[in-house]
Amino acid sequence: MRDVTQQNMINAFGGESMANMRYLHFADRAERDEFVHTARLFTAIAFAEYIHAGDHYKELRHLDGGFVANSMGAFGPGDTAKNLALAIAGETYEIDEMYPAFMEVAAMQGEKGAHRSFEWSYKTEQQHKALFEKAKVNVDKGQDADLDMIVVCEGCGYTLEGEAPDVCPVCGAPKDKFRIFE
Repeated sequence: MRDVTQQNMINAFGGESMANMRYLHFADRAERDEFVHTARLFTAIAFAEYIHAGDHYKELRHLDGGFVANSMGAFGPGDTAKNLALAIAGETYEIDEMYPAFMEVAAMQGEKGAHRSFEWSYKTEQQHKALFEKAKVNVDKGQDADLDMIVVCEGCGYTLEGEAPDVCPVCGAPKDKFRIFE
């Protein structure tokens, strides 16, 4: 793997790993704030971020040793409304800045596996942002998110509200490869 793409992959792994942990902590806070559906959303998206991190990690299987990951992290957790704002900011950064640049470099360097990994994450982060924005509207009013079941593709992390599609629109995984969070 070319050096710049490799460092981008390391950084993406770090960012997705931090998002996973952040969202698990945010889920705990949402539970304490008595927003059980919002907690479920954070838990589901934490699982999706775990899948993204794992996908990136697999692309780095050629490495042997320690490397520094420079990753965006949203710090300063608070109540559930603030945590949703932090989550939206993180997802926005990945959608507007990080993944478009990483995909461009990977494509330019001919790194197909890295490009696919970045692209799958990019496409699913858009869903995450939309779901967090939906939840925030309610939480800002002091109400829990009005959410149906959440399903997450175990192949790529694609996340949506409601029934799983017959085939994942991002990675092509069948319906039975979606994990349900209800």
